[in-house]
Amino acid sequence: MFLYVIAIIASCFLLKFVLKTSLVQILKKWWRLFEDGCYVYQFYRVPQFNHNMQENQLYRKVCTYLNSLPCVEDSDFTNLFSGDKSNEINLVLDSNQIVVDNFLCARVCWINEQDENTGLKSLVMKIRKNDKRRILQPYLQHIHSVFDEIEQRKKEVRLFVNVDNEPLRNGRWRSVPFTHPATFDTIVMDADLKNKVKSDLENFQKSKQYYHRLGKVWKRSYLLYGPSGTGKSTFIAGAANMLKYDVYDVDLSKVADDSDLKLLLLQTTNKSLIVIEDLDSYLGNKSTAVSLSGILNFLDGIFSCCGEERIMIFTVNNKDQIDPTVLRPGRIDVHIHFPLCDFNAFKSLANSHLGLKDHKLFPQVEEIFQTGAVLSPAEISEIMISNRSSPTRALKSVISALHINTESRAATRHARRLSESGSVRTVEETGDSGIFCKDSVREFKKLYGLLRIRSSRKDSSFEFDTSDKDNSRHDN
Repeated sequence: MFLYVIAIIASCFLLKFVLKTSLVQILKKWWRLFEDGCYVYQFYRVPQFNHNMQENQLYRKVCTYLNSLPCVEDSDFTNLFSGDKSNEINLVLDSNQIVVDNFLCARVCWINEQDENTGLKSLVMKIRKNDKRRILQPYLQHIHSVFDEIEQRKKEVRLFVNVDNEPLRNGRWRSVPFTHPATFDTIVMDADLKNKVKSDLENFQKSKQYYHRLGKVWKRSYLLYGPSGTGKSTFIAGAANMLKYDVYDVDLSKVADDSDLKLLLLQTTNKSLIVIEDLDSYLGNKSTAVSLSGILNFLDGIFSCCGEERIMIFTVNNKDQIDPTVLRPGRIDVHIHFPLCDFNAFKSLANSHLGLKDHKLFPQVEEIFQTGAVLSPAEISEIMISNRSSPTRALKSVISALHINTESRAATRHARRLSESGSVRTVEETGDSGIFCKDSVREFKKLYGLLRIRSSRKDSSFEFDTSDKDNSRHDN
């Protein structure tokens, strides 16, 4: 009896020792090796890229699915990444690690492999051959369903940029989360135009069957034209956030040739915005590696058909400088003009930036706009942000900036008129040093530039004037 009690106590201590050490894991590993030797397995490889270096969408889906499994914590090595939220931690399977999943009472093993020579990644699925016909198709459908649920829950928009280093190892695109806060409601546009564009985008999302019935590729292209600072980039961000489409920002300076541009297009995914900003600068630059023919094929060539539910957006400062062959219907579907700020746009900015729907200075601002003064929405927005603590000071700063712009435009027109009428005569032509000789014109331009610098300095420091501080106190 005494020996029996001693044996029980020893067994308890031994069991406790085994549970607190790695012996359990070693025993499990041995048992798994023994089990593997008793069955015949079928292997399926899911590479990250295909032979054309296009991203394999199934690889992305399987990765998302595996990283969502609780058993990822049981792998020998797991990476920890911060999530979208400040308190969110994501577990990501490391290379050459194994995850074991169970589906319909069958055991499915996934191995995360990475080639040491090329650096290319792949996922290898291992299942028993006698389970293959029973679970393979349902299991893959299960992965698709879980991925869709996760994507619907996350709805993370990403920004992709093209790079030119090691394309065979990692592909041509690098991505980061797209966190631009712009929405379609915050875009400064004419209200009717904004509603029409928004309706056009929403209708495009629902038009898959319509496009297929017409025998057309399910894509749409927009040209945004207007001076710098008028909100073209903000429009792109707002559209991406509204549609929940990824953004592919194509940098043509990093494209080797026309074939390389086609390869970039092949590696983009569905449900995406493909953006080329400042297209006019590239077309006007003869040293650019991409030709006009390459741009045209990118717009509506056969390679543009390799994918669906894509929106192409191009921005230019002046569309009159663009070759008409680029702008023809079929290549560019919608043209959207982004003008400099007028009084209606100013009121929209005052409402969003300063919370003002009306103010005693509004009539004065409107009167200055009617004289032809113009500023970009970005310039007015910056003035309002800098003076947001005092709406009155902000409006006075806008009025000062508009006055300076009016004077600048008048001086420029006057100098151009004098030059065109031949009133500017050189000393060699007239034999005397008249007021408008070449040197005098240079001095006039220097003086005008000095006045502009002083005016801009005065405007930028306007909020620090004593009178404005007093107004700020009254406003507050």
